Amino acid sequence: MKLSCLQENLNRGLNTVGRAVATRTTLPITNNVLLATDQGRLKLVATNLEMAISCWIGAKIEEEGSITVPARLLSEFVNSLPNERIDINLAAKTKTVELKCARFEARISGVDAKDFPPIPAIDEGISTGVEMAAVRQAISQVVFAAAVEESRPVLTGVNAKFDGNSLTLAAADGFRLAVYQLAVSASVSPKAEAIIPARTLAELNRLATDGDEVVEITLNPKKSQILFRLKNIELVSQLIQGNFPNYEQLIPQSHTTRMVVSVADFLRATKTASIFARDGSGIVRLIISPGSDLTPGRLAVSARSEEIGEDVGEIDATVDGPEAKIAFNGKYLADVLSVLPEAQVALETTNPSSPGLIRPVGTDNYKHVVMPMFVQW
Repeated sequence: MKLSCLQENLNRGLNTVGRAVATRTTLPITNNVLLATDQGRLKLVATNLEMAISCWIGAKIEEEGSITVPARLLSEFVNSLPNERIDINLAAKTKTVELKCARFEARISGVDAKDFPPIPAIDEGISTGVEMAAVRQAISQVVFAAAVEESRPVLTGVNAKFDGNSLTLAAADGFRLAVYQLAVSASVSPKAEAIIPARTLAELNRLATDGDEVVEITLNPKKSQILFRLKNIELVSQLIQGNFPNYEQLIPQSHTTRMVVSVADFLRATKTASIFARDGSGIVRLIISPGSDLTPGRLAVSARSEEIGEDVGEIDATVDGPEAKIAFNGKYLADVLSVLPEAQVALETTNPSSPGLIRPVGTDNYKHVVMPMFVQW
């Protein structure tokens, strides 16, 4: 293998695949990155056996070949080089990769590419596409609600439901539920479901740019693997096996009180109350009061701790229905309010012991359910 490429491009490519490099593993080669020539370009691949990222960068290829080298070492070395041309030469007998850039050069011992885990090729199954901007918004508003603990593996993933012209993403951790529906470019029939690891979608969100390109999605026939294809990047992931809970029955279908407030004001009041809620199990109390003909409705956001003290923040609200009281974990409230791009948000409640339903005003494709905290009023 003999080739040359720009330091900037190689550095960006290594950063792209680097997050898929295994950190704790019983298979040492997964600490490596695969370098291979591929149709006039340099292909970089990393995998942790659950997820694999492939990236193609422009290069001048003189001799074909492939090798794997320690990912962290290569990445740190390339990152430290000046932004000039890098010449890469593989000594086939010794499996040593020689890199030269300006007045710097290094030799790195590699491992034969034949020992690198094969990356699944997913070229059949269910295929569709989603606009980049829609994917980024959907992931940012759903993925944080997935469980972190592995006690129920299906909840560490995001349920993806392909049905006709729509894709519905849902995540839940037992205390909250986020559901986002977005349009797909090609109709899917018959409908299909898969549980995508939340980590995979977080990586996809990182790889996605602000451009207006389409992310191609292919779900293999066995529903065991999924492929996301972007420009010059492919992300392949194993899927989580199991049955995702029937979350539709968790979404309240009616309410007695509905409040509309500014997202920014609600978030500020929640974060302020959360300071006092730290020693009080994170409990933030909401009291929603309807207005009169002359005065607007009001939302009081408060928290108190026996040792520290208490605080109350009030904001104007548009309220339909009688006065309502409900308490939530402040972190869960702040998490959802932090990802809403809309200016206003609605909170629908029934009683202090029933879940609250949060939805942005102006769109109907996102719902967020938060379980209440039980407190003495």
